[in-house]
Order: sequence, then structure tokens, then C-alpha cells
Amino acid sequence: MGIDIHKMSKLGFGLMRLPEKDGAIDIERVKTMVDRYMDAGMNYFDTAYVYHGGTSEVAAREAVVKRYPRDSFMLATKLPAWEIKKESDIERIFNEQCTRAGVDYFDFYLLHSIEDGSNYDVYEKYDCFSWGLKAKEQGRIKHFGFSFHGTPELLEKVLDKHPEMEFVQIQLNYLDRTNPVVQSQKLYDILHERSIPMIIMEPVRGGMLASMAPEIEAKFKAQRPDSSVASWALRYVGSLEGVMTILSGMSTEEQMEDNIKTFSNFEPLTQDEMKTINEVTEEILRIPQIGCTSCRYCTDGCPMHISIPDVFRTVNTLRRYHDDWRAKNFYAGLVSRTGKASDCVSCGQCEGVCPQHLPIIDLLKEAADMLGEQKE
Repeated sequence: MGIDIHKMSKLGFGLMRLPEKDGAIDIERVKTMVDRYMDAGMNYFDTAYVYHGGTSEVAAREAVVKRYPRDSFMLATKLPAWEIKKESDIERIFNEQCTRAGVDYFDFYLLHSIEDGSNYDVYEKYDCFSWGLKAKEQGRIKHFGFSFHGTPELLEKVLDKHPEMEFVQIQLNYLDRTNPVVQSQKLYDILHERSIPMIIMEPVRGGMLASMAPEIEAKFKAQRPDSSVASWALRYVGSLEGVMTILSGMSTEEQMEDNIKTFSNFEPLTQDEMKTINEVTEEILRIPQIGCTSCRYCTDGCPMHISIPDVFRTVNTLRRYHDDWRAKNFYAGLVSRTGKASDCVSCGQCEGVCPQHLPIIDLLKEAADMLGEQKE
């Protein structure tokens, strides 16, 4: 039975960034969000064996499976290559997932994160593709596919070898179209040409495309003053042919409401709006980046033990994405082990050994200001 992409919820509820309380998933809040999502006529839930330290599938059971008829929602989960050490692990993991989620079948089942190297090799070594087909014949899986983080060349190789795959999940957003690592546009073109339905992850790039520099956000607001910046990213992906479901890892009720507003009366991008998307993309990519090559010549002699290249990595991200939580989390973890940008004593040791001749002292001051640090 093929997938009718027109019958799928355009907005999928990704269960990987759920609200937490006291270090655990806040199930009561998740229930409220699930109810709002289902009331809006949407019904696709995406989880995985490893999300939330293995508790996301349990959250799906408590917030969805126990509270709604089984035929009223679609549940997707994934097989993790890195947990497979022997062939019997496949059945063990799948059975554990069924127990965690409280179901005897999954509507969508994915081989998790196919990429060049280890993960793909594991799936081939243990013949996970044949296992999935057998599980589908047995009714334990309704639709079988994979999520993908590899090169366009690998994607074509996998699809040529396994034409039985019904769908593919890829990272796609307007900024990653030409990203040399992600290569979203090339992946989309391959799948579209083969008429393979797509599930889209990271449409807002982990929240990066929901909050940008004020002058960039102003471009969006000038055209649609009542629409969020995030809605533009979602509408970009939703306007593409062949897209089945767009996953959003919603962690607050506000995000849920905004996304429902976007998809309840979905409006594809107009030509003028697409022009704006392209202008914003070019503007973001034009924002100057610190030309640090991470040679780390600067770090050994730093008296304050500042991991300068990693600080610059944070700055480069925040220059493009005004309030990126991932960059700030990365930096918080960094300074728990090393010196802060504001610890710089302007000794100049770093500048004397930098092959790129960067004005490191001034750049560290910029970093400290950007991150709200006070000189002690």
C-alpha cells in the first residue's frame, strides 16, 4: 500500500525537544500540547529510540497511545544503527520500542540516520532492509523508510540498491539549500525526480530560522507583519512538491500555536515571498565570519586557558542567528571547562602566533559583549 502524501498531516509533531520539568519530560504539558495538536486535525508523531535518553517513546505512550484510538494517529520511530552489535539486537530493540510506546505496530519505521560510513555499513551488514520488509509483511510496520544525513551520491546508491524504500526523511530548510555539508537541494532533487515522498526535519534549523538579526527579521515583517519569522521557514518547505510531512520539535505551547496557525490555513509562498526568502538567505550568508581555521596555536600559551577557536565558533553562529540556543548551550558547556571570553587579559600572546593575523583581543571583547559577560 503506497503513501498518499495528500492525506498526511503537513505538520508533524517531533517528540525530541519536549518540555521538561525537574530533568524529565513534563508529561502533563505534553498531553496538553498533544490535545491541541489533535484538535487541529493533525496526527503524525515522530519519536526515536534515543530521544530524551530513551524516554520519548514512553512519552508517546502516555500522552498519545493511552489517550486516543490507535487508528486516529500515526506513530513513527527509528532503529538506531549504533545500538546494533549482533543480528538479534534488531528484534530486541524493536520489541522494546513496542513496549515503550505501548503499540503492536508502527505506522512509519525508519532506519535512523543513514550516512556515509558506519551507520549505513551496519544496516547492510545485518540486512536491516530485508528485516524491515519482513516486519512490514507481518503487519508490525505499515511503511518503511530511512532518515538520511549523507551525501547525494550515497542517497542515490541506497535508493538504487533498495527501491523498496517508501519514503525518506531529510534535513531541509531554505538556508541549507547550498550548504556544502547538508546539500539539501541536491537531496531534494534526487527524491523529487524519483517521486519518493519526503519527511522534512530541521525546517527551522533547530530554531535558528525563528530568531535572526533585527534588520533581517524586518524584511519578513514588512511583507507579513502578523506572521512569525519561523512561519516563513515552514511555508518554504511546505510549498515544495513531494513533501509529505514537516517535523517540528515543539517544546512550548507558543510554538505549537504558531505552527498550527501556519498549517491550518496553509498558504504556499508567492513569487514575491520566495524572492524575499532568497534575499534573506543571501544576506545571512553575507554576514562576515571570523576566519579562524582552528589551528589552535593560540590556545597553548593563553594564561587564562580560553579555548579561543571554540569561542569564535560561537560568535560566528550568533552573528548569523541572533539568539541561537544551541550556540549558547555549546558555549555554556565550554566555559564550564575553560576560560570565558571576558577573562582575556589582553596579553597579546595569541595574536603573536595566529597564522591568520586575527585581532583576537578585540574579537574576544565582541564575544563577551554578545554573550552578556561582565569583565571581572
